[in-house]
Amino acid sequence: MNEIKEEKFEVTLEKLQGLVRELESGDISLEDSIKKFEQGMSLARSCQERLNSAEQKIEILLKADKSGVSTSPFETE
Repeated sequence: MNEIKEEKFEVTLEKLQGLVRELESGDISLEDSIKKFEQGMSLARSCQERLNSAEQKIEILLKADKSGVSTSPFETE
């Protein structure tokens, strides 16, 4: 997992998308599908953690802004 955290978000997301394509193709064995699903879950978790962290940083920056800009939490899917 540490290796994943050292990668850029975009690289991790690209790997996740590649795994999804492989799984959706249906051209791999059940055992490989399970391994790839497990890898995908780890990548998805990493991406979600990074997005949550970015959201928190943006909220902090906006709240610290003294120009009168108001903040409101945005909805996540």
